[in-house]
Amino acid sequence: MTGINEPFTAVQIQLRPRMWLLSLTWLIALALLLMGLATVILGAVAFFKFRGEATPAYGDEAAHFAYGSIGTEPNSGLPYWMWKTLPSLFPEQFEGRNDYSAFGFLYAQDAAGRQRDLPIGISRRQVSGVEVVWFNCGTCHVGTWRETQDAPPHIVPGMPSNNLNLYRFVRFILDIAADERLAPDTLIPAMERQGAHFDWIDRLAWRYAVLPRVREGLIEHRARLLPLLASQPPWGPGRVDTFNPYKLLLELPPGSRVPDAEAVGTADFPAIFNQRPRKTMSLHWDGNNDSLDERNLSAAIGAGVTPKTVDHEAIERNAAWLMDLKPPPSPYRPDPSAAARGKTIYMQVCAGCHGWQGADRFVFQGDKIGKVEPIDDVRTDPNRLNSYTQQFRDWQLSAMFAGTRYQFKHFVKTNGYANVPLDGLWLRAPYLHNGSAPTLADLLLPPDQRPKRFLRGSDVLDPVRGGFQAPPCPPANTPSVFCFDTSARGNSAEGHAYGTDLPKDEKQDLLAYLLTF
Repeated sequence: MTGINEPFTAVQIQLRPRMWLLSLTWLIALALLLMGLATVILGAVAFFKFRGEATPAYGDEAAHFAYGSIGTEPNSGLPYWMWKTLPSLFPEQFEGRNDYSAFGFLYAQDAAGRQRDLPIGISRRQVSGVEVVWFNCGTCHVGTWRETQDAPPHIVPGMPSNNLNLYRFVRFILDIAADERLAPDTLIPAMERQGAHFDWIDRLAWRYAVLPRVREGLIEHRARLLPLLASQPPWGPGRVDTFNPYKLLLELPPGSRVPDAEAVGTADFPAIFNQRPRKTMSLHWDGNNDSLDERNLSAAIGAGVTPKTVDHEAIERNAAWLMDLKPPPSPYRPDPSAAARGKTIYMQVCAGCHGWQGADRFVFQGDKIGKVEPIDDVRTDPNRLNSYTQQFRDWQLSAMFAGTRYQFKHFVKTNGYANVPLDGLWLRAPYLHNGSAPTLADLLLPPDQRPKRFLRGSDVLDPVRGGFQAPPCPPANTPSVFCFDTSARGNSAEGHAYGTDLPKDEKQDLLAYLLTF
């Protein structure tokens, strides 16, 4: 036996490093095992925490139209808590308000008289465990009117969204894509201040999964859409270019640009009352489809739906409700004798194309109602017509909902604009497809005498001229108003000269009758 002070033998000297190496290997293996188990457990927790899809259900048809999801959120939406937080992060864009009324979104009140959390036209859906919000049918088709500047607004489903400045809102969303205020270190605490309750798993998921995905989507949309929007005159309240963004996001490959000849397709939001009588009519401003179902699906795609995310049941529910949705009766009370004389004139000059207003209902009859009027005859601004091309039509029919019963079949390229029925006419100002005639009285003027520049976005009725108040533009614009300039591309007030050569007294009678629609 060796003594305690004797040196190690060669065997002892070689054994000690091997023992340490074996221990270290086991420690590393154990650590890797624990890390793997932790990863599995964390992944399982995250899987069950961030999964599933659901959306609120609304028993009332009007509430479903205003707040129900149609499937835009997965591809186009923003997380709910991000939506709630943007006003506090970008106060300069929200004009000091804590909601989206700065962009013209409308807010209704709940049963207790409190402003609802989300504006009309914004729905919510749980996507991979995250509450996401975005547009639905009510975004473009709910508006307001007031008797006077100080009167409370009347909210009307089915009328054009005359308040909404969608161009300004979309530009804002695209512009913030690269803003440092959307960095996790800024955005996550800001969302928590707005009421979000995040545990440590939530914070990890938002930092490394949710926010990077949202930001990547915003940057992609910005790269595709911003060159188009920057090349167009701002749309202004109540207007949208539906098909050109649709092309860039779904049809054309990344890096593509819309050809200049079709690059401005801006038009007014349409009214969508009384859909049942329109079943056999040419729909959209240029009459490019005679199927209500396809028109509805195409409009949903313009709002942000894709063939993979679309909620057909929700859209069909809205469509069924709109079949017989009536506009509220006109509040105008013109002289009955003048209106009677005006009806005689209207029946001779206008009824064949646009139908007429009876004593208690609108009559959807006329030889040319709902049919396309050639551009060489109507002579209104051609840009919206030119923006819808044969090439895009062919792509729609080959690609959209291909292989399903929803595949598009009815789109056509036309050579003019559709003769639309005039039900609810008093709620549809400004007039013409691009909103270039602010009032009914202006529409009856020869095109070269119509206002050249006017303010757009008011919901206060003009009791004399019919439509909404549209005073001349001030010398300098302010953020709260929008100056509509008819010299800008797509904004021409030319054309539709029907009835403009009538004597003054006959025009007054015709206007009196039109005010009853």
